[in-house]
Amino acid sequence: MIRILLFVSLLFIIPSQSLLAEQRRIIQTDEIVVLFDAPLETVAKEITAAYPRLKSELEGTFRWKLNFRPTILLIKDRKTFQKITGNDFFVAFAVPRQKRIVIDYSKMNRHPFTLDVTLKHELCHLLLHHHIRKATLPKWIDEGISQWASDGISELIMDRKRSVLDEVTLSGNYIRIHALTYRFPRNRLSLLLAYEQSKSLVSYIIDEFGENGMLTILRHLKTGDEADVAIRKALSLSSGELESRWYSHLKKRRTWFVYLATHLYDILFFFAALTAIFGSIKLVIRKRAYEDDDDDEADEDAL
Repeated sequence: MIRILLFVSLLFIIPSQSLLAEQRRIIQTDEIVVLFDAPLETVAKEITAAYPRLKSELEGTFRWKLNFRPTILLIKDRKTFQKITGNDFFVAFAVPRQKRIVIDYSKMNRHPFTLDVTLKHELCHLLLHHHIRKATLPKWIDEGISQWASDGISELIMDRKRSVLDEVTLSGNYIRIHALTYRFPRNRLSLLLAYEQSKSLVSYIIDEFGENGMLTILRHLKTGDEADVAIRKALSLSSGELESRWYSHLKKRRTWFVYLATHLYDILFFFAALTAIFGSIKLVIRKRAYEDDDDDEADEDAL
């Protein structure tokens, strides 16, 4: 994070020769500032146009004002973005202290609507940190809420064909809540698990206690309560009890998935057998119907 802050500061304060060569440009309104590489001017205008809508949606969800002017930096080159982040996991990140968002646009044109959703995700981070002190905002709530508010997208690359959380549910090797309070792991699989868990925990709270339950936790955090206190006040549960209930819910759901997967062939065979039986019954019924018709025709000929 220190390296990211230093790098981003240099980007905004002392442009290097390479940045000047890229002819970085700027669009400013009363609500937003967008810095962008020259070829991304159309994209910058799209962001400027979309911002009032995204701002309104977040304010409606959280009932908090996004009363500051964020700065968005659009980077078109993946290598430049990787130099900032130091890894290839992320497609965007927010720097709450500076009210800034940095987006790797090379990853944005691969999926429809990705830019809007990514921007909303990062704006959610800025909004949360604007109203809640970093010391009282757990990392898992920060990330889980931002994924929920932006329809599930995270700062990680979205093309994931596996669920790390599903894989560790039955073994119990998930990451405990307290370990996700201040930071996430650096190992790729553990990092993916931390993001999945954060989203899952927040989704569980909302499913069990409603959106108001989650928003009440945020309001207590805003007043300065520690996470454990905020959760107990809002849900009448300790963090440990919440974690236990969440994990039991996951395990129960995952048990059914495992059962279905394990007995998939048996289930398919059973339905195939039922289909064959019903087919045989229909065939017998049709055959008897034909025989009855033939008998009727024979009777008529006899008459």
